Amino acid sequence: MRTRADHSTYSAQTEGKSQHGRIVSELGLSIVGGELKPGDKLPPEAQLLERYEISRPVLREAVRVLVAKGLVVSRQRAGAIVRPRNEWHLLDPDVLYWLIQAQPQRDFVQTLLEVRQIFEPAAAALAAKAATDEQLAGIATAYEGMAAARTTAELLEPDLLFHRRIAEATGNDLLAYIGNMLSLALRESIILSSQLPNTHELSLPRHKAILTALQARDPLGARQATLVQLDETEDDLSNVLANDGRVNLA
Repeated sequence: MRTRADHSTYSAQTEGKSQHGRIVSELGLSIVGGELKPGDKLPPEAQLLERYEISRPVLREAVRVLVAKGLVVSRQRAGAIVRPRNEWHLLDPDVLYWLIQAQPQRDFVQTLLEVRQIFEPAAAALAAKAATDEQLAGIATAYEGMAAARTTAELLEPDLLFHRRIAEATGNDLLAYIGNMLSLALRESIILSSQLPNTHELSLPRHKAILTALQARDPLGARQATLVQLDETEDDLSNVLANDGRVNLA
């Protein structure tokens, strides 16, 4: 019951096409999935060299990538050690992808909703005050793309763009970055909620209410409209997951 969309830098690489990518992906997923726990050492170098049939430089480069993602720390003589979970770079696209793969779907949905309920209403309120006319027009264009969609597949990209542009319209580069990094997780959420037969009809009025508040430069209205949209999204996702937990996201 996990999502399988290929969004990872390494997930889309074919077997044998990139030894480096395969090692990073497999070790990264082992760490994020809990097979290797904080404080554990990666398997000995000799064991990994034999397992993957690779050269020492390739292996060491893969470990450096895991270090850069905050998953391990490399210590002389001690080897690579898995870091505490709170030190992982969870907004790194690959780490986030592995987290989506490793968590039970219901847990992932709950984690994402909690983040969205904190981030999106505040971002919308700030965007209502800070957005330029050009940025508001960009959000409106994204909404028009949603309205023009004829299938749930066509709805996905303009929906993601709508949320990214709100984060960008805050005028805060860090919030814009967070909004962009959350797009991967948001994509999985939208794909999941699209299992409902009336996704399009449910989604449009909610997003229109947010857009209207932004255009009116009404921070409280934008915050409230976003909260309502998220509450109703939570209900939609609960309905999908309650369907015996059987959803097809292939």
